[in-house]
Amino acid sequence: MPRISKKKQSSSSDSDSGPDDRNAPPPSKKAKESSSNKNDEPAGGGDGATSWTLEGMRQVRINEFRGRKMVDIREFYEKDGKVLPGKKGISLSASQWKKLLAITDDVTRALEE
Repeated sequence: MPRISKKKQSSSSDSDSGPDDRNAPPPSKKAKESSSNKNDEPAGGGDGATSWTLEGMRQVRINEFRGRKMVDIREFYEKDGKVLPGKKGISLSASQWKKLLAITDDVTRALEE
């Protein structure tokens, strides 16, 4: 009788929940900032406005990646008292951020229809 090999089952879920991430990226120095800010209030670590809370654990942060500043919109999670970035999110370059801002009125109108 032939042997049946077990294949690794792939998940059909599109969810990228933060706490279940096995290989979450290492936390940056800015990831240690508190997520208890009110909406539209920058988090202050004495070095200026670099983080804003959208809702709950969803935040907008300015990060630097390979020497380029990025706008990082991401869902964070708390583990062992530390706020860590999850997989769910997007990083936009300065030009992508400016294009997004340019179309915000159109997006808002489409939402209201």
